[in-house]
Amino acid sequence: MCQTPGLITRIQDEAHRFAIEYHRSLRSKEQVHSILDDIDGIGPARRKSLMKHFKSLEAIRDASPEELAAAPSMNAASAQKVFEFFH
Repeated sequence: MCQTPGLITRIQDEAHRFAIEYHRSLRSKEQVHSILDDIDGIGPARRKSLMKHFKSLEAIRDASPEELAAAPSMNAASAQKVFEFFH
């Protein structure tokens, strides 16, 4: 048997490595998913701002639309969407 892998073996190894990396990237994206990502109009910046301002999802859920709008980078329309999502 050859000590160096043949072309077919190297191609199989590379395909396997690529598949594993892709699977890991999908899994890591799932782990950083927040329920706030499911709200239309709330992107990463607003999600971060809400979490920094309120400290927890429970506090965000319990906040009024006016309190939500007072958070940095939030506006009345986005605050209303967040409020309606939780109620």
